[in-house]
Amino acid sequence: MPTFTTVDPRTGADLAEYELMSPADTEAALARAFEAHETWSRVALSERAALLSRVAALHRERAGELAEAVAREMGKPVTQSEGEIELAASIFDYYADKGPQLLRDEELEVAGGGRALVRTGSIGPILGIMPWNYPLYQVARFVAPNLLLGNTVLLKHSRSCTATSLIIAAILRDAGAPSGVYENLVVSSGLIEGLIADSRLRGVSLTGSEEAGRIVAEQAGRHLKKCVLELGGSDPFIVLPDADLGATLDLAVSGRFSNAGQACTSSKRMIVHDAVFDEFLRGLVERAATWTTGDPLDRATKMGPMASVAGRTELAEQVADAVAKGATVHLGGEVPDGDGAYYPATVLSGVTEDMRAYSEELFGPVAVLYRAESTEDAVRLANDSRFGLGAAVFTGDSGAAAEIADRLEVGMVGLNSLIRSQPSLPFGGVKASGIGRELGRLGLDEFANKKLLRIA
Repeated sequence: MPTFTTVDPRTGADLAEYELMSPADTEAALARAFEAHETWSRVALSERAALLSRVAALHRERAGELAEAVAREMGKPVTQSEGEIELAASIFDYYADKGPQLLRDEELEVAGGGRALVRTGSIGPILGIMPWNYPLYQVARFVAPNLLLGNTVLLKHSRSCTATSLIIAAILRDAGAPSGVYENLVVSSGLIEGLIADSRLRGVSLTGSEEAGRIVAEQAGRHLKKCVLELGGSDPFIVLPDADLGATLDLAVSGRFSNAGQACTSSKRMIVHDAVFDEFLRGLVERAATWTTGDPLDRATKMGPMASVAGRTELAEQVADAVAKGATVHLGGEVPDGDGAYYPATVLSGVTEDMRAYSEELFGPVAVLYRAESTEDAVRLANDSRFGLGAAVFTGDSGAAAEIADRLEVGMVGLNSLIRSQPSLPFGGVKASGIGRELGRLGLDEFANKKLLRIA
C-alpha cells in the first residue's frame, strides 16, 4: 500500500507515516455514503440537529488534543488553534439550533387557487476537498449544513493535516454519525477525478488554490455536478484620512500576521491615503516588529512557522522579485537561519505592476502598502485584482464607507472592521476568488434540492 509522511513545520522532521487508501477502499467509502444517504435523509431533522450538537460538544471536550495536532501539523500557535476550535464548534451549534427554522417550507403565492411551497432537501453524497490553513473551521462550515440537510459527506483533507482529519472523523463517529454519513478519505489527488465522475456523487466543494479550483470546476462541469469553490484572495484594506489610525493599525497587524498570514481573507494589500501614509507605515512597522516567531506549542507565541518550507520558498521568491525590481523592505524580508519553515513579519512598499507581489496572492506574513492619491485612486487600486474575496474600509464617515463598499468588486466588506467569520454570516467571493457561499442561510442552499410542491 502506498504511504506518505507528514512533516513538522517547526523542525522539518518527519511526524508520522500513513497509508493511502486504495481505489477499492475509496469506492467502498463512496458506496457507503450513497447507501447511507437513503436512510440519513429520512432521519428526523431534529435528530440530525442533535448529532451536530454532540459534534460541537466533542470539539470543545477534545480541544487540547485538536490544538496540539494543528500546531504540530501546520504550525498554528495553540492559542489561535483554540480560537479556531471554538469557531468550528459554534458552526455546528448554529446549524443545530437555527438550521431547522431556516429549512422550513417556504409558502409561495399562487394565481388561480391552490397552494405552492418550496421544500429544501438533500441531493446525496457530497465531496469536500479541504485545505490545511484552517483545518477545523473549513471542515465545519462544509460539513455542518450538509449533514443537517441530509446529505452524506466524503471529506478529503490536506495530507499534511492527516492526524487532525482522523481526530475529526473520530469526533463524528463518537457523536453517533451512522456508517457512511461521514467518510474520511486519505487518498491521493489522482482519485478525485474518478469520484467526481461517478454518478453517485452529487456535488463537490473545494477550498484551495486558484489552480485546484479550475481543475475541480472543469471536472464538475464535465459531469454536470454542482460545485462550490472558495479560492484565493488578495484583500484590500483601505485607510482614509479620517480613520481612527490607532485602532485601524491594531486590526491591520492582527489581521495580516495571525496564522502567519496564511488566510484567504487576510488583508494583503493595505491601500492608504497619501495624507496618512507615512504615519500609517511607521505604526505598522512598529506593531509588526512585535510579531516575532516562536514554537506554536508555547502559549506566548504570536506567530509560528509557515505550514511548509515549500510555501515559505514561494513567498520568499515573491518578495525577492519585488525587491529586485525596486520595492522597499521596511521590516523582515529575509529567510532566517535554522530548521523549520519560519519567516518573519515583513512590510513592503513601492510594489508596482511589473512585480509578482502586485498580482499574486502573498500567502504568508507579508504586508504590502500602497499609497493612494485620493479615495477614487484607492477604489481603483482595490479593484485592480483578479481576486474578489473580501475587503475592509476604514473611515470616520459611515456614508462614505458604504458608498465605497458598493463599488468594491468583492463578496464581503468590513466597514471599520476586518472580515471575521461568524456562523450566521455568508462567506464567499467573486472573480477568481470562487463560486458560491458558505455559512449562514446561504450555506444551506448550495447543495440542496429546492423542491416545488404544487397543491391543488
